[in-house]
Amino acid sequence: MSNPHKPYVPPDMKMAEFTLRAVLIGLVMTVVLGAANAYLGLRAGQTIAATYPAAVIGMAILRIFRGSILEENMARTVGSIGESVAAGAIFTIPAFVIVKAWPAFDTPEAYWQSTALMLVGGTLGILFVTLLRRVMVEDPELPFPESSAAAEIHKAGQGGSDAANTLFKAMGIGGFTYLLGELKLFSASKDFLIGVGELGKSTIKLGADRVLAVGGFSKFSLPAISPAYLGVGYIIGPKLGALNFAGGLLAWGLMVPLLTYFLGPEIAKTMPAGAGAHEWDAISNQVWRNIVRPIAVGGMLVGASYTMFKMRNSLAQGIGRAVNDLKKASGQTAAQNRTEIDISFKTVFLGLGATFAAMIALYNFFAGSILAAVVAATVMIVLGFFFAAVSGNLVGIIGSSNNPISGLTLSTLIIAALLMVAIGVKGMTGVAAVLGVAAVVCVSSAVAGEMLQDLKVGHILGGTPKSMQIGDFIGVFVSSLVLYFPLLLLHKGNIMEGGIGFGDAKLPAPQAGLMAMLSQGIVGGDMAWPLVVTGICMGFALILVQVKSPMLFSVGMYLPLETTFAIFSGGVIRWLMDKVRDGRGFNEAQKARVDNASVLIASGLIAGEALMGLVKAGFNLADKPLATIFSFFPEPPTAVGLIVLALLAYMMIQWPQAKAGDPNEPAPPTAMM
Repeated sequence: MSNPHKPYVPPDMKMAEFTLRAVLIGLVMTVVLGAANAYLGLRAGQTIAATYPAAVIGMAILRIFRGSILEENMARTVGSIGESVAAGAIFTIPAFVIVKAWPAFDTPEAYWQSTALMLVGGTLGILFVTLLRRVMVEDPELPFPESSAAAEIHKAGQGGSDAANTLFKAMGIGGFTYLLGELKLFSASKDFLIGVGELGKSTIKLGADRVLAVGGFSKFSLPAISPAYLGVGYIIGPKLGALNFAGGLLAWGLMVPLLTYFLGPEIAKTMPAGAGAHEWDAISNQVWRNIVRPIAVGGMLVGASYTMFKMRNSLAQGIGRAVNDLKKASGQTAAQNRTEIDISFKTVFLGLGATFAAMIALYNFFAGSILAAVVAATVMIVLGFFFAAVSGNLVGIIGSSNNPISGLTLSTLIIAALLMVAIGVKGMTGVAAVLGVAAVVCVSSAVAGEMLQDLKVGHILGGTPKSMQIGDFIGVFVSSLVLYFPLLLLHKGNIMEGGIGFGDAKLPAPQAGLMAMLSQGIVGGDMAWPLVVTGICMGFALILVQVKSPMLFSVGMYLPLETTFAIFSGGVIRWLMDKVRDGRGFNEAQKARVDNASVLIASGLIAGEALMGLVKAGFNLADKPLATIFSFFPEPPTAVGLIVLALLAYMMIQWPQAKAGDPNEPAPPTAMM
C-alpha cells in the first residue's frame, strides 16, 4: 500500500497564501510573459513554458518582502496562466485577420471579440479542470515532470536569488542587443539575391525539337541576429533546430529557385524594363508566399495529424480517464482539509451554464444563425471538455512544453467546419464561426494543461486548490483584457514598417495561417487544393523516410529562411555548450546546474527581445520608428552583426559553465522547458 501524500506545507499550518502582493506580482508576470509569448509565437511559431521563469521571478521579488512559499506558489500560478492564454490566442485570432473575417484589427469590434474568445476559452479551461483536479493530480500514473521540477525549485529557496539574477541579466542583454540592431549598429538580417541560370537564355531541351527558355532568381539569407531566435534554438536543441532549418532550405534552396527558374522568362515579360534586384526579390517572395507556403500548410496538416496519431494511446487513455475522472469527481465527499478544497461543483456547473449561453450568443454573432450557434456551442462544450482532459493528461505525462495544442485545435476546426457545411452555413460567416470554435478550444486546452501543471505544484507544496483556481480566474480575466494590445502593437507596427501585419514575413503566425487556410478552404470554398495536396503528399513522404517531426519541418518551410537559420544557429550553439560542458569533467550535479543556467539564459534572451520588440512596435505605431530618433549608421554593416552573433554565441557557451558550482553540492532540480 502506498504512503499517503504529505505536502511540503502541512494542511493544518497557517501561512500567508492568497495575498494582494502575490496576486499583483502574478498579474504583472502574466501580462509580461503572455506578451513575450505572443511575440515569439507570431514571429517564430514557438512558445516557451512560463512556469519556470514565473517561479524564479516570483521567488526573487517575494523574498524581498519575506513572502511565504505559498505566496510564491500563488504568484507563479497567476503569472504562468497568461502564457497559455497567449498561446491559444496567437494560434487562432490572427486567422480572423488573415481570412479577412475582420476587415481590420484596430477596431473596438476586434477588441471585444478577441477578448470574448480568450475569456470564454480560459474560463472553460478552469471550470473543466476544477471538475477533474483532485483525481488527476493524485493519479500515480501521471508523473507531472515539469510540476515536480518547479516544486523542487520553490523548495530550494536559497538558489532563487542567483537564478533570478541570471534571468534578469539575460533579459537585459537580449533587449539591449535587439535595440542596437534597431538603431542600426549592425544589420540584423541580410539577404542575397542569387541568379539561377541566365534569364531567358538558359535552355532545357524538351523532346527531339523543342527547347524551353528558362532562368530566374532566388535568394539566400544569413541568420537573423536575434536573441529570441537563438534562444529558441538553444532550448529545442541542435536536432530539432536542424530539422526546422531543413524545411527552410527545401523552400528557399530548391522550391523557390526551381519555380523561378522555369517561370522566370514569363515573369520578366510582366516587369518593367531594367528591373533590378529589388523587383526580383519581391517576385521570389511572392513565389514563396503563394506557392511554397500552401504546400507547407499541407505538410503541417499531415504533421499535426501524425503527432496526434503517435500519441493515440495517450489520447485514448486521456479520453477514458476523463470519463472515469468525472464519475469519480461526482462521487467525491466534501474536502476535510485546506489542501483538498476546490471551488464548489455547484458553482462550477452554474459557471458552465452561463458560459454555454455566452458561447451561443457569441457564435450567433459570428454565424448569423441560431442553429449554427447552438451546434457550435455544443461541439465546443463536448470537445472542449475532452480536449481539456486530454491536455491535462498529456501535461501530466510529458509536460506542457510538449503539449500538442495546435493538433487538438486542428481536429476541432475540421469537425466544426464540416458541421457548418452540413447545416448549410457557408461563406465568411461560416468561416468566422469555425475560427471562433477553434479559438475557444485552443485557449481552453492550453489553459487546462497549464493550470493542471500548476495545481500539481500546489499539491506538492501544500497550496489551497480553491485559492489557486480563483487566482487563475483573475489571471485569465486580466490576460483576456490585455493581450489584445500586444497583438495589435505587433500587427500595426509591422504595417507601419511597410508589411501587411499578420501573415507577413516578419509576423508569419504559421499556426494561425494553417487554421485560416483550412477554415477558408472547407467552409469558404477558397483553397489552393492542388498545392495543399502536394504538401500532404510531401508530409506522407517525410513520415515514410522517418523524419522525427514533419510538423517542425513544414513550419520551417513556412517561416522566412533567416528565422529558421537563426533557430538552427541557436541549436548549434547549444551543441557547442554541451560539448564544452562534457569536456570539463563536471559531475552530474554540476551538469544539472549548467543545464538550469542555460535554460534561464535562453529564456531571458527570448523575453528581453520580445519586450523590446513590443516597445519598438509602439514607436512604429506612433509613427516614430526608433531609427528615425537615433541611428549609428545609414546602412548598418553586416560584419558588425556577425561579430555580435559571435559574442552572443560565446556568452551562451561560457556563461552556463560558470554556474557549475562546487562538485560536492547536491544536484539541483532540473528546469524542464
